[in-house]
Amino acid sequence: MITTVLSWVWFAVGVLLIVSVLLHSPKGDGMGGLASSGGSMFSSARSAEDTLNRISWTLLGLFLGLAIVLSAGWLR
Repeated sequence: MITTVLSWVWFAVGVLLIVSVLLHSPKGDGMGGLASSGGSMFSSARSAEDTLNRISWTLLGLFLGLAIVLSAGWLR
C-alpha cells in the first residue's frame, strides 16, 4: 500500500520537476519576464530565478530520494 502511494508521489514529483526545469530561461532569466510585471509576488527578476532554482533543487532531492527508497525495497 505504502509503495503504491510513494510511487504516485514519485511520479507527481517527476512531473513537477520537469515543469520547473522547463520554466527556466535558456539565458538565465527564467521567470524574470513574469517578475517584471506590476502585480508580481517577486521583488525582482533575480528573486524569481532564485525561487525557481530552490524549487527545482528541492524537487530533485525528493525525486532522487524517493527513487532510492522505492528501488532499494526497504518498504517490503
